[in-house]
Order: sequence, then C-alpha cells, then structure tokens
Amino acid sequence: MDNCIFCRIISGEIPSRTAYEDDDFKVILDASPATRGHSLILPKKHCADIFEIPDDTLSAAAKLAKKLAPRLKQNLGADGINIVQNNGEAAGQTVFHFHIHMIPRYKDPSKDDPKNLMWDHKEFSDDEYVEIVKALKD
Repeated sequence: MDNCIFCRIISGEIPSRTAYEDDDFKVILDASPATRGHSLILPKKHCADIFEIPDDTLSAAAKLAKKLAPRLKQNLGADGINIVQNNGEAAGQTVFHFHIHMIPRYKDPSKDDPKNLMWDHKEFSDDEYVEIVKALKD
C-alpha cells in the first residue's frame, strides 16, 4: 500500500527503530510512545485491521507478543505490560495497518508512566445484559 506509513516503514522507505524482525513481522519502537519501550508489532503483509487479518497471521502476532513481553518486562524493568490492538477510528485506530501495541507499565513515579489506559466502569441492567449476550450469540 503506497500511502500506508507502516508499509513504508516495513519496506525501509521510512527509517524506524527496529527492535525485532523476521520474515513475517517487524517490531518498531513507537514514534510517539506512551512509556519507555512502547513497541508496535507490524505484520509485513498489509491488512487494515482485525476484520482483514488472516487467522494464521493473527495467531503468529499473538505468539510474537508473548515472546516479546518478557523481554520488555525483564530488560526494561517494567512492572506490567498492556497489549493493545485498536480497530476502527472510533476505537482509536489512526494507522489502518493492523498492529499491536506493547506498552511497558511502571509503578516507579520517576518512569513518567501516565497509566492512561483506564476507563470508567459502566453499569447495565439485567435486561441489557441479556440483550448483549443474545446479540453476541447470534
């Protein structure tokens, strides 16, 4: 995809800070990181989101996240890791090339971790829960 910034990074047209690469994936440091070590797992084959990605590529991306998570935790001293994947503009996706955010999280206040992936908890009635479950089963 000529206009996809991640495809251009994968091809080498745009430089990146590559932390890992194999035949199917490139992992780069996020250019606008939330925390120290915030990385992006990019499939080399373009697909816009979870709705387009082949199952085998999605499985391989999850396995790669599992492989890299301990490195982020141990080598950077992270206390935890958020693994985030956004789909669609309403969900916060800004680059429409499937990618997984690996965000190391730190308890230490000197690490400047904003801890901003939290949300307000909602309440639903029993009828609403029944409706939601039905919609997901259909």
